[in-house]
Amino acid sequence: MPRYKGVMGTSSEGFYLMKRAILLASGLGLAVAGLAVADTASRISTATPALLANVKAGTPTRMIYELEAKAYVLFIPATGRASFDVAMQPDNYVINSRVKVTGIADWFVNYDMVLQASGYTRGDALKTYSYVSQNRDGKKNRKVNLTIGPDSFKMKALPQFGNLGDPAATTQQVLNTNDPITALITFALEPRAPGADPCGGPIRIFDGRQLTYLHLKNAGKKHVKTDAWSGDAIECHVTMEKVAGYKKGESNKDNLSGIDGPLRMWLAPLENGVTVPVKIQADTDKIGKITLQASKLRFEPIVMEEAAATPGGG
Repeated sequence: MPRYKGVMGTSSEGFYLMKRAILLASGLGLAVAGLAVADTASRISTATPALLANVKAGTPTRMIYELEAKAYVLFIPATGRASFDVAMQPDNYVINSRVKVTGIADWFVNYDMVLQASGYTRGDALKTYSYVSQNRDGKKNRKVNLTIGPDSFKMKALPQFGNLGDPAATTQQVLNTNDPITALITFALEPRAPGADPCGGPIRIFDGRQLTYLHLKNAGKKHVKTDAWSGDAIECHVTMEKVAGYKKGESNKDNLSGIDGPLRMWLAPLENGVTVPVKIQADTDKIGKITLQASKLRFEPIVMEEAAATPGGG
């Protein structure tokens, strides 16, 4: 029987894998605690409304999520943490996030990014309207403002990008995507239809310049045991399609940089209608095998007074 405890430990790599594997929605290991989520995948009821459907019907909900990572180079640790505070109202949502990696000169990059996304709550998904990212890596320290409307998008970057890739993303391509952190969260929250592939996807992501699809292939079930959850999880293999916004010729590389083979992700379907990745694993060409797990996740109601004070709250 699957079980929950509340907190996971982690071991993982550094900057680039954190940026891609976390921010591009492939680095999501979640432990469940807090508000009445399932303690067993075997008790899922098809009559239970999905979490997003409940939010849309008038139950504002907050999700608190934190992912931790650690890697060792010559026994010297490099650490990372990504935190997400997701406030979901019936009509809109706001995600505040911070990703920070502390590493070793010449081996890892000291990386600190603050992100915010907001957009529209739907009964089966979240959809980006605005995305702001501020990177503080001691080099470019770039800030990106992205707005996606119903038939157009705007992007401003300071300092500006040298180019927007070859080819650059088209308007129609961008309209079918979400920003990185919205894509990450909505992938976990979107309900899977009865009989549909539980791995879901593809996950379509646009960060203001690079447009990427993550494709997931169902590889069956595997018993997964972590500090926070154990049980039969669905194994998904993730490969990357670089659609637009990359250097010329780079789109021919169909994998995450630094990863040898597909990234492996294990999903645990929960009673509140979400399909949660509980473990991420990959083989890297420099570090070896890495594992990403989450340190915190909980769902809790948003009280009316708090909802009124939340930016965009109804």
